[in-house]
Amino acid sequence: MDFSDISHLLFDHDGVLVETEYWYFKATQRGFAELGIDLPLEGYRQHLVDGRSNWDIPREQGVLEEDIIAARESRDRYYQHYLKTEDINIKGVEDALATLTRHFHMAIITTSKRQDFNLIHESRNIVPHFDFVLCSGDYPRAKPAPDPYLTALSQYGADRSQALVIEDSERGLRSAVSAEISCITVYNEFTAHQDLSAAAGHIPDLPALVDLLVR
Repeated sequence: MDFSDISHLLFDHDGVLVETEYWYFKATQRGFAELGIDLPLEGYRQHLVDGRSNWDIPREQGVLEEDIIAARESRDRYYQHYLKTEDINIKGVEDALATLTRHFHMAIITTSKRQDFNLIHESRNIVPHFDFVLCSGDYPRAKPAPDPYLTALSQYGADRSQALVIEDSERGLRSAVSAEISCITVYNEFTAHQDLSAAAGHIPDLPALVDLLVR
């Protein structure tokens, strides 16, 4: 693919800029444990693909909705604890962004909650490289719907042909494809089992994106 006309880079967040996806699973698993239900990793990873809510599992087992709500609130607390205590940095990201931002308009398009996003970036130098950030609630429908990326294009006033999406998951890729925007996927072990064949290209890490786009 010829990337010479690309002027706008639209980045997914979790799994691309920070390594958070495993810790969200662990937090969800602990929330399930409060309900007396085991949530295996493979089942969780499959739901990332098929779009099924993990919380349908306790509903189908007759768990009261009020107990599910309490478990989800616990999940949120566990996740925020992990964000504060675990190493979620991805090697080479900040250096790559520092180079790319000199050549492209860049935005972060994530399904993360704004409060989680802000917590992640309290002590990181990632956000200053971007023009804006769209989080959950900033667009009508979440990925895999096209809304997140179409909202970003609208905010820029840019055409699809000018943009390139950087994703790591099938749901994110489907969102980009639905928006008719070319997408490159970055390798992430947590999502490596997913079908990413519709991407315009695949790279091992963000430094490889610099090599691909910056001449």
